[in-house]
Amino acid sequence: MIIRDAVGSDIPAILDIYNDAALNTTSIWNDGAVSLQNRERWWQDRRDQDLPVLVATGEGGTVDGYAAFGPFRPHDGYRFTVENSVYVRDGARGQGVGRGLMDVLIERARLGGFRVMVAAIESGNTPSIALHRRCGFVQTGHMPQVGLKFGRWLDLVLMQRALA
Repeated sequence: MIIRDAVGSDIPAILDIYNDAALNTTSIWNDGAVSLQNRERWWQDRRDQDLPVLVATGEGGTVDGYAAFGPFRPHDGYRFTVENSVYVRDGARGQGVGRGLMDVLIERARLGGFRVMVAAIESGNTPSIALHRRCGFVQTGHMPQVGLKFGRWLDLVLMQRALA
């Protein structure tokens, strides 16, 4: 597995992973798929802010997952706190891709001078919660029934890790 910064040619694979999660899981609380232009804008916004978008590639250069972080909230007081996103394509889960991405993402945040990394995870997503725990995150909150997807109310678990 190789973990590197995403380039423009990775965006279609990132789009596929994102849309699979949006359409088939409660990992992303959007009801529908997004366009290639949406993911290109998202990637460019991260680049413009000097924030990482990482990809993990396997044999033949296949993008098996991606990870990024961005601002936690838009207010100045939160400028040293980032929120992460990590997604692994169906068929590559459970093979260390998420952990590899998280390790590099955490180090990039630390080197960037950030103090805390936050994760907001649907409470039923036990693999993601377990991954974050293995990466040193602790649960700091539980927000019952704050989201709706697939006709059911979802709880949100908040986790965080100190970087300093």
